[in-house]
Amino acid sequence: MSARRLLQLLLAVQALAALGIGLAALQLFGASRWQALGAGLGSVLLVRLLINANNFRLSARYASPTPDDCRIGAGARLRMFLEEFYASMLQSSWTMPRASARIRIHPGAGIPVLLLHGYGCNSGYWSHLLPRLEAAGISHATLDLAPLTGDIDGYVAQVEEAVDALCAASGADRVVLVAHSMGGLVARAWMRACGTARVARVITLGTPHHGTCLAAFGIGRNAAQMRRAVADTGEPPECAWLRALAGGEDAAARALVTSIYSHHDNIVAPQSSSMLPGARNIAFGGVGHVALGRNRRVLDALMAELMAARRACAVRRPLY
Repeated sequence: MSARRLLQLLLAVQALAALGIGLAALQLFGASRWQALGAGLGSVLLVRLLINANNFRLSARYASPTPDDCRIGAGARLRMFLEEFYASMLQSSWTMPRASARIRIHPGAGIPVLLLHGYGCNSGYWSHLLPRLEAAGISHATLDLAPLTGDIDGYVAQVEEAVDALCAASGADRVVLVAHSMGGLVARAWMRACGTARVARVITLGTPHHGTCLAAFGIGRNAAQMRRAVADTGEPPECAWLRALAGGEDAAARALVTSIYSHHDNIVAPQSSSMLPGARNIAFGGVGHVALGRNRRVLDALMAELMAARRACAVRRPLY
């Protein structure tokens, strides 16, 4: 089942739950229609709010130390929570259930961008970045990775096919990969398998490069490949797949990566797992995991990295 179909099914279940609670309020408690509607919708929103709050609770349990320059106060924490809740609701209830992969070519636009989503998501995750790419005249393509709970190495062929198509359509010989969460590991797995000859840059957002303790609550082969052991177990922190991935990279491959992450990520824990040695690491404070794809500060930094990579490629282009 695709992420889009699964999210559509979950929306239907939530709608039925809201309807059932509303009817119960109407018939059993004598509520008015507006009160019944509020009870039904409010109950669903409350459950979603509690799920979001529990993610923050779990990530705090396994959190890495927060640098002084990224510490935030109570007001900023509330804003972060509300932004993350809004981003999660918007993506899972509107953009991703309606999304499908796309390719957009701007003739003569230079190095194109391939967008890779994270675990349990699809191309709809990029709804806030796509308008920026359009405004900048940047050719780009999105990809819906399948199957939903598949082996990360199994996504490599899909990435290779998408890179082939994007290079052919744009006339470029290299691409920039922008990836959220698990998508960053997919990008690295693709580079390990297919080489870096066609890579201008890889920019990851909130990628658990060294795993996340919260992956233990996920399902599927890909979740297992992102697991990180709790520190006091005596086991190596990264799982065997992550260690093998790191072992298959050299310094040149790492230097192609920019890792953008948040010290308050509510899915990647410890948050320092997103720091990749040998890569360019850019840290933020006060941003949640899903909100990385819509936060203005993060997107400004992402676009700056993207434009710098494109300028560097233009300088290196041979003159005839």
